[in-house]
Amino acid sequence: MQRNREKMEREKTEQHQNQFKRKLRVCVATCNRADYSKLAPIMFGIKAHSDEFELEVVVLGSHLIDDYGNTFRMIEQDDFDINSKLHTIVRGEDEAAMVESVGLALVKLPDVLQRLRPDILIVHGDRFDALALATAAALMNIRILHLEGGEVSGTIDDSIRHAISKLAHYHACCTRMAEQHLIAMCEDHSRILLAGCPSYDKLLLTHRKDDYMDIIKSWLGDKVQDRDYIVALQHPVTTDIQHSIKIYGLMLDALLSFNKKTLILFPNIDAGSKEMVRVMRKKGIEQHQNFRAVKHIPFEQFIQLVCHAGCMIGNSSCGVREAGAFGTPVINLGTRQTGRETGENVLHVRDADTHNKIYHALELQFGKRYPCSKIYGDGSAVPRILKFLRSIDLDEPLQKTFCFPPVKESISQDIDHILETQSALAVDLGGTNLRVAIVCKRGNILKKYTENNPKTFEDRMCLILKMCKDAIQDAVSINCRILGVGVSTGGRVNPQEGVVLHSTKLIQEWSCVNLRTPISDALHLPVWVDNDGNCAALAEKKFGHGKGVENFVTVITGTGIGGGIIHHYELIHGSTFCAAELGHIMVSLEGPECSCGSRGCVEAFASGMALQREAKMLHDEDLLKVEGIDKLCEPITAVHLITAAKMGNSKAEAVLHKASTALGVGIVNILHVVNPSLVILSGVLGSFYQEPVQHVINQRALKSAQSIKVVSSHLEEPALLGAASMVLDYATRRTY
Repeated sequence: MQRNREKMEREKTEQHQNQFKRKLRVCVATCNRADYSKLAPIMFGIKAHSDEFELEVVVLGSHLIDDYGNTFRMIEQDDFDINSKLHTIVRGEDEAAMVESVGLALVKLPDVLQRLRPDILIVHGDRFDALALATAAALMNIRILHLEGGEVSGTIDDSIRHAISKLAHYHACCTRMAEQHLIAMCEDHSRILLAGCPSYDKLLLTHRKDDYMDIIKSWLGDKVQDRDYIVALQHPVTTDIQHSIKIYGLMLDALLSFNKKTLILFPNIDAGSKEMVRVMRKKGIEQHQNFRAVKHIPFEQFIQLVCHAGCMIGNSSCGVREAGAFGTPVINLGTRQTGRETGENVLHVRDADTHNKIYHALELQFGKRYPCSKIYGDGSAVPRILKFLRSIDLDEPLQKTFCFPPVKESISQDIDHILETQSALAVDLGGTNLRVAIVCKRGNILKKYTENNPKTFEDRMCLILKMCKDAIQDAVSINCRILGVGVSTGGRVNPQEGVVLHSTKLIQEWSCVNLRTPISDALHLPVWVDNDGNCAALAEKKFGHGKGVENFVTVITGTGIGGGIIHHYELIHGSTFCAAELGHIMVSLEGPECSCGSRGCVEAFASGMALQREAKMLHDEDLLKVEGIDKLCEPITAVHLITAAKMGNSKAEAVLHKASTALGVGIVNILHVVNPSLVILSGVLGSFYQEPVQHVINQRALKSAQSIKVVSSHLEEPALLGAASMVLDYATRRTY
């Protein structure tokens, strides 16, 4: 009995306190038809609890423009008192007009907010009008609740949404992933509510009304059947307006060809919308019998139309959000919704560059039905948001705080740290040897390690990691700070992923090999990978003859023939990473067989292996003899051929002349394609080929290309220096 009396007294005390408790003044600001569909359920909820909340409504943006349907009237039809109407849109529908509209809103909002003096302002989404609202409220010390923050999409909307989140004091997000994004953005977890999308509270209750056929017929005519029409809604992409206009035109062409009744809504007021409407009118869409073009549809009716459509097409967020709740098939065009969470009902056509691609997507999606998805809500968002509003303590400090992740303490600056030499670990994988070197920023090789290259993948990776770890330990003793690892290897390489795609025949078990991940994981350092030809070009660019040269070509003349092309100071990789395979330029239709499987390649004539092959053939026929040398030592190499030629052996001279001519013709082809200002010959045969190649250029190149110089590289270790340059160029500016 005592406990019951105490409970009754507490309840009386609470009731007495609530009688004198001030209502929370909540201002809801709506800018367009789309955000009103999300805000209206909250406004109804606040209005239904008038004993706790005082609702203030501000209307601005495209709500007040006749061309966009004067949609403020639907707010009045919902029996809400509008406290203030602000004309904030500067017409023009281009980037400048958007900026001017934000400025105009910032000029007008302070008077309104000062008059209404809300305790909290509710702002939705990612529109430029909402950014003006959040900026004004934050500067006027008004608490902000941001709806649908933390989501990811394409265009400038993404940046605006995150900017509003940083200004907001509280967040009501729709998905678990959005909640995690907000936490990652250093927002206070205690001020984030995982509510779901408020529009789902309405659409999950009303989309199954019995009068849906009346709604469909009122918009599309009496002959239209359930799931036998299309809803189209495409907006401009403000970061790529011209491309979005092109996609819009292709979508309309595909819809015309598809020949189904289509309800098409006008685009929003973003930059580029005027041009999109012009495209629509040029194609006669408004007069076409299959189309009904409208500026606005009440949300309750729009829900029914989307729910019973055969397909929805465009780039509206409604397609990836609300349509999923009905299982309506959706075709999402372009990049505007890139990053959004979607259900299996959405087919993405991100590169919508042809009419046929969009038409094929319509064939795949039209008339299908998918399981209903509730990624964005379960119909209970509004009760959660109202409860969240009740919990806000107005006595809390207004200044928001950020929850930054823990970071390591800064290293104290002692003299050893200041004098450390910034260096790279360079790895060169050749057919015979595996080499690792510590290379400083000036290009000096401070220490080098060499081992035989193992024949198997497992042994090779173990040896690479062991040699790198040994080098890192030694780097400490010579006061070097290793910034990263650069790997030069034979074969075709995807440098973006750090993967060897196809190896040369000299390195076994070395195709489809991910080098970056295991090395980076083991050494805890960033790793760059490229092929040896490209590395030679990078070495010349940073340390050799190519330093400061905008366009040049490096040709490696060693065991094989390779190289790299620098164009506008950047290395060219090509679409499938086989650019600058200079050794496989064909200079003869019926030449000797090449290691690549083809015939007549430069490498089959001029590489060290090709010269060795010719030398052996001459030796076997006893034609490599020269006066003064009785017997040649085995094994026979290219050196013997060159020596014999220098001593007057006509057969050897003929072979070298043919090889030099083949290499020269290949380089002439390069000059005629990329037109560099310099050719650098690298490798053991570079100095030998320099003069004859220059002679071929003077004889066979176009007149405008004959002045291009051929020089021999002075770099002793181009592969190692090139591997190091990848690290030194990028690690110091933290690009990885």
